[in-house]
Amino acid sequence: MARITTGTRQSPTGRARTRASAGAGLLLLGTLLTGCGAEPGDIPLSELRPETPAATEPTPAATPGVVGAAVGAPAAPAHNGLIVSRAYTDSNRTSSAIITLSPDGTGQHQVTRPPARALDDRPDWSPDGATIAFDRTDPQTGTARLWTVPTAGGPEHQVSQLCDGATADCTNEDERAPAFSPDGKQVAFSRSWGALDPSGSHQVQYSDLYLMSPEGTDVQRLTFLTNDKPYSGAVSNPSWSPDGKQLTFEYRTSATGQPANSRAIYVVSADGTGLRQLTPWDLRAGDRADWSPDGTQILFTTYPVGPDNAPGGAIYTVHPDGSAIGALTPAPSDAFYGQAAYAPDGKSIVFAQAPSGAGADLYSMQADGTDVTRLTNSADRWLSRPAWGTADVPAAPADQVQASQAPQVPQASQAPRTPRPDARQPAQAQGQASADKPRSGTESGSGSESESESDE
Repeated sequence: MARITTGTRQSPTGRARTRASAGAGLLLLGTLLTGCGAEPGDIPLSELRPETPAATEPTPAATPGVVGAAVGAPAAPAHNGLIVSRAYTDSNRTSSAIITLSPDGTGQHQVTRPPARALDDRPDWSPDGATIAFDRTDPQTGTARLWTVPTAGGPEHQVSQLCDGATADCTNEDERAPAFSPDGKQVAFSRSWGALDPSGSHQVQYSDLYLMSPEGTDVQRLTFLTNDKPYSGAVSNPSWSPDGKQLTFEYRTSATGQPANSRAIYVVSADGTGLRQLTPWDLRAGDRADWSPDGTQILFTTYPVGPDNAPGGAIYTVHPDGSAIGALTPAPSDAFYGQAAYAPDGKSIVFAQAPSGAGADLYSMQADGTDVTRLTNSADRWLSRPAWGTADVPAAPADQVQASQAPQVPQASQAPRTPRPDARQPAQAQGQASADKPRSGTESGSGSESESESDE
């Protein structure tokens, strides 16, 4: 799998390369639309549509070695390796880093070293377990960009961003939530751009799902939910099916969306066709859903009406066709539940949970919702957004030997540490609340993604 190795700032060569992949499509569209008053090369990135493969093209074969490459296929033996998560690095929650930990919750290891007040978030594993992709929100601009880091930690590399000019389609441009395809050849991500809503809601004009190579080239737009409905909502948190043919993602509507201020999980094919809503609006499903390794179930979390991070949601599963929605945790509940993810073998689930008024920790349970076990006792660090990979505990680089255990963060003086409950207790006895303090509009401040959301 190709690893992203671009520097923290795009070089002119890198920008030209990234633009070249989109530029050919722009020029072609410009030529076709010249008679409509458009100039060649002036069609904005927001108008690029990925080409749909012709009906005569063969259906891509299942990726060799991918567990559950076909829906319902028997799962091959899989190794449950490290879990990756987001964790705050200071008691005021102004900066966050990406950490890894063992399946039993031990061995927390900080793998990214963000600048002061920067937020590293939404980690995802490369298929080979060697690389972690994540987004980093810049404290100065408030916008997020995509980054990668080796699993053991070390040099962090920014992916060549889609645009960095002063054109309209680069205004408030924000890129978040990277997700590697099962074969490692593509990365799905959410992109938002455009002017802010003049009503003062901080909602940005456009937000949709994109695909690109791991190097940041061959960019193509996958969804067009906001194309004709500016300010209607935010698209985010993609997740691939095990066979690489479909993706789920969250669509969170704005105050002017239909329905207003709601959220749901959608499904789209990897060629941009077959867009459909998977969960009903009244469930308010959000954040990154996760496919079971055999492709028969999709795991998702719900969030109640009211302030973000409020208790009352639950963790559910649903079949890929939208049938058989069922709760794995008590619903409704006095707990806050965050993002959940399957173990590589499909037998266990890791998720974020917090009691009311306290920070989040990571828990595990069986795939049927039983045998809930608390993995961490780090509520002061607000562990959240876990993803379970196959990577073994790596040998730390020589310059990070002293950092093999993530540094402890001082606790707020008013917030006593949450006592560790007994393992294997019922989920309703464990409770859970906000894993993050709410933010206005988005973490970027641009309203590109209503990401004050749960932020588990």
